[in-house]
Amino acid sequence: MKKWPLKENLLFALTSSSLFRQTKLSNFHTKAYHCIQQLRNCNDFISATLAHSNVLKCGFLNDTFATNHLINCYVRLQEIQDAHQVFDEMPEPNVVSWTSLMAGYVDVGQPKMALRLFWKMPGSSVMPNDFSLATVINACSILADVKVGRRIHAQVEILGFRSNLVVCSSLVDMYGKCNEVDEARRVFDIMDSRNVVSWTSMITAYAQNAQGHNALQIFREFSSLMLGRPNHFMLASVINACASLGRLVSGKVTHGAVIRRGHDSNDVVASALVDMYAKCGSVSYSENVFMRIPNPSVISYTSMIVGAAKYGLGKLSLNLFKEMIDRRIKPNDVTFVGVLHACSHSGLIDEGLEHLKSMYVKHGVLPDAKHYTCVVDMLGRTGRLDKAYQLAKSIQVESDEGALLWGTLLSASRLHGRVDIAVEASKLLIESNQQVAGAYVTLSNAYALAGEWENVHSLRTQMKRTGIYKEPGCSWVEIKDSTYVFYAGDVASCPQGREVMSLLRELEERMKERGYVGGSMGLVFVDVEQEAKEEIVGLHSERLALAFGLINIPKGVTIRVMKNLRMCRDCHEAFKLISDIVERDFVVRDVNRFHHFRNGSCTCRDFW
Repeated sequence: MKKWPLKENLLFALTSSSLFRQTKLSNFHTKAYHCIQQLRNCNDFISATLAHSNVLKCGFLNDTFATNHLINCYVRLQEIQDAHQVFDEMPEPNVVSWTSLMAGYVDVGQPKMALRLFWKMPGSSVMPNDFSLATVINACSILADVKVGRRIHAQVEILGFRSNLVVCSSLVDMYGKCNEVDEARRVFDIMDSRNVVSWTSMITAYAQNAQGHNALQIFREFSSLMLGRPNHFMLASVINACASLGRLVSGKVTHGAVIRRGHDSNDVVASALVDMYAKCGSVSYSENVFMRIPNPSVISYTSMIVGAAKYGLGKLSLNLFKEMIDRRIKPNDVTFVGVLHACSHSGLIDEGLEHLKSMYVKHGVLPDAKHYTCVVDMLGRTGRLDKAYQLAKSIQVESDEGALLWGTLLSASRLHGRVDIAVEASKLLIESNQQVAGAYVTLSNAYALAGEWENVHSLRTQMKRTGIYKEPGCSWVEIKDSTYVFYAGDVASCPQGREVMSLLRELEERMKERGYVGGSMGLVFVDVEQEAKEEIVGLHSERLALAFGLINIPKGVTIRVMKNLRMCRDCHEAFKLISDIVERDFVVRDVNRFHHFRNGSCTCRDFW
């Protein structure tokens, strides 16, 4: 037998060993690759279980990289308990393992579990990265827990992530959702660089916190800097800002941007547009947008139902609801608020009570304080005050919900002259420490309508002693890209004040020729003398806004007035007469609903 020289023997041995190792390594990588691909392709729990079994057979459960893919697979399928079990069995979970599991808990609606995991991380010697921090900040956003959010913000500073784009964008969003918009702005201002997400978070923070003007200003700044194309989330937030302000012109401009960017078929954007046009008093535009949505979701339907309800189109709201059910789209709690609101504002009592009964029985939606408040409103508007009062007393509510409930009952009792219920409702409203000024004013009006002047003066004295003042009436109109604001009784700051007053005097004379008696049905404000009432009612903010609109808006164009308070009966009667006198359409959005005046009548049919 031929013997190989020592050199050749050694070379052969080395070569054979290297080939063996390479082959073994290649087989390992091939198996790992196939396992990971299998995990990525799983689309149900059974396929995930089979892939998990394969990972186990191939001996990869101790491999952190492969196991992280297994956790992600379960997280993607929202099988969070299985994901957590795999995590617990890992010998050395890394930052990806922790972050994946935290994100999984956020996705399945358990943000508190994500926070618990985050606080355990330091004990395992694993430091969070930017994605870990962004995930737990998102958990705080969902919980609206600013206290914990600030603790995590402190960790961001300590760990050196204060300039990180992902983390800071999440902080802006979190502070916005916790109603701490100034803190959101501080984080936004110190960011070294910003992307579309950062700008969207800041715009959304303003839009969600009743600072629509600032939201539009930020959007203009983003557009002027040409930092990129706005995405559908940004455009939806801008549209929501326009809706809150009643800025129809700005809303139409944004709608144009939506169409140019190809986002008009996006459900979120389309739903925002439906809501915006409805809140700006253009329910026909809302219908047009809604009809063009290929497959409207529950959000789109709900936006249209609520919009029609606010406009007094109760039958349209109910028809939309029926269509939605026929298409097997499951309604949510907000949908039913819209349906009950529609019944309330259209006097459809029997239909409203039927829908309340069907909520849980037919649709599995449990009625809560919001729904019962709608029913109290429904009963109160039709004069069934005793039933409304008994229902209100039986409802368990939080303080903010209680303010809405008792405020609703107080308005209804004032409307129907039930001073006894008005007194009780106002006391409970004042106890809730919300809408206190409104409670005093409404109660004083109830006393005045009942002729109880001693109580009116007593309330007036009490308000002055405790430093409570009525919110001033404010209305505004939008002409082109400018907004003009008017305050009750403030002629000095009124644009074109002389022309406005001249037109109002002329209209007053023409209304009196038709039998109008000014000041006879309006609210009696506790901070003015009775003899000044007619003059004050004549200078309500919506009248100043209307006169300005008549002077500056061409005939044929609907005049749209937005108001921060409920429209009084005197102004409502005056607007009906003026619409007939000048042959113009007016739309007024007050704090409760829309009024569309045309040819001497209103769409609310004097029911609001």
